[in-house]
Order: sequence, then structure tokens, then C-alpha cells
Amino acid sequence: MSQLSRILIATDLSTSSRHAAERAAILSKASGASLDLLYVVNLVPLERFKQVTALQDDVLQQVLDSAKVKIHQLAETLYQRHNVACLARVVPGSVLEEITREVQDKSASLLVCGARGQSVVRHLLLGSTAQRMLNRMICPVLMVKQTPRREYRTLLVPVDFSPSSLRSIALARSIAPQAEIILLHVFEAPFEGSMRFANIDSDTLHQYRTVFKKDAMEKLSALSEEAGLPNARQIVVHGDPAWCIVEQEQELDCDLIVMGKQGSSALEELLVGSITKHVLNESECDVLVSL
Repeated sequence: MSQLSRILIATDLSTSSRHAAERAAILSKASGASLDLLYVVNLVPLERFKQVTALQDDVLQQVLDSAKVKIHQLAETLYQRHNVACLARVVPGSVLEEITREVQDKSASLLVCGARGQSVVRHLLLGSTAQRMLNRMICPVLMVKQTPRREYRTLLVPVDFSPSSLRSIALARSIAPQAEIILLHVFEAPFEGSMRFANIDSDTLHQYRTVFKKDAMEKLSALSEEAGLPNARQIVVHGDPAWCIVEQEQELDCDLIVMGKQGSSALEELLVGSITKHVLNESECDVLVSL
């Protein structure tokens, strides 16, 4: 049975968030999950502008009314294209607070957002708003980057053997049951930097690294069995996890990365958080962050 029961789309009606709405509709149709569409209007700029101008009270209401028209037009578009009905709401307030409240009130099993902007702007948004949203969310978050053209076909699931790894795999299977799931583990041999500093020869370093790679391959095979995917493609590579995940995503032509946001300790949580942020910033495909 699918883990998806209710999908919430947080939109600002930008092109990127419209792509997110399209992706959410595709997922809703495939899984049978209900669909909610939320547009949070931040009225703070208008309130401040009102204080220094002759802006009338009814202008604020006009903004809300205009937003309601646009969001219902988006809902109608989703219905016409995908035959999926959704409940559309416009609320004033803080974006993060209102989205969090809606997730809780609706018991959403997935939050879908657009990764807005490009280049520097995209980095700023993903480094602040999206990161804070991930820290506060009580459900998985799907950040949509690509224009959706079909169901997901190739999923990359980076794992670190922490409890979040099994949750990520289960989430990947529920999001795209028919897609190929590729399990990836990136390892770094402990104290390798110190050994290099001590001028240990390359052959010894290679043998040292091989021991850790063999252990990682055995653990990945066991994890695959435990997750019910004994035949899944398994990849173990050495290097920096943040960069290797993005490299493998592009080399394997994946259309979705599914990864956890925390490890099994406070230090791992900090490190994995930085890895998640890097992948959100640098990957080309959509990113689904599990809890």
C-alpha cells in the first residue's frame, strides 16, 4: 500500500512552482493520494508600504482576491490536464508558519515545492528558505526542478546505513513503484588525510581504501536485502559524498534523488544537513528529502 495519502503543494504561482504542481498532480493520479494547493500571501511588504503611502485598505483585499482567482485557475488547469481535483486555498501570513500549520492540520504525507530561480538566486533560496523549511517539516519534502513530462523512471537513493536509509528506500518505492532504484553509498576512509600527510605510499593507501570499500559493499548488499530490493543496482564509490551524489545523478541520468536529512548522531546530522543542502543546490534533477 502506498505511503502517500495526502499531497500538499506550496505554490507562489511562479513558473517553477507550477512545475511542482504538475509533478504533484502526476504523483496524485498514480498513487490515489488527495491533493491540496496552498498559496500563502505575505502581506508584510504591503503593510509597510501602506505606512508610508496612501495605500487603501481595499488594496490588500484586492491582492487576496487576485491570488484566489489565480490559484483556482491553476487548480482547474491541473484537473483538465491530469483529471485530478484539488482543494485550493489562499491564506495571509508567514510562508513557513502557514505551510507548517497546513501540513499538520491536513496530516500531509508529502510537501511539494518548486526550486525557484537559477544561479545565485536559486542558491540563496535553497540555502535559506528551503533549508529552514526542511528543518521544520514533519513530512517528506519534494523540491521540483525539472518540467515534469512523465512519471519518474530512475531514482538515486544515497544511503549511509543510518536508520534514515531504510526510510528513504521505502519512500522511493512509494513515490515511483515502477522506477529503477539505484542505491549509492559514498565512503571516505578514516584518517586517510593523515596518512597522506605522513607520505604513505599510494599502494598502501589503495589497499587501505579497498578494505573499507569491501566492508561498504557488504553492508549495502545487506541493506538492499533488508529493504526488499535484493536485485537493485548497488554502487559504492570513494570520495566526498556531496559531490559524488551529484556526479552519479548526472552520470546515471537520474530524474529523482531521494535522501534523508539526518544521520544517527548530532555530528552526522550536521554533516548530512550540509550534504543535503549541496545536493539541493547543485543537482539537475528533482530532490526528495525524507525524514
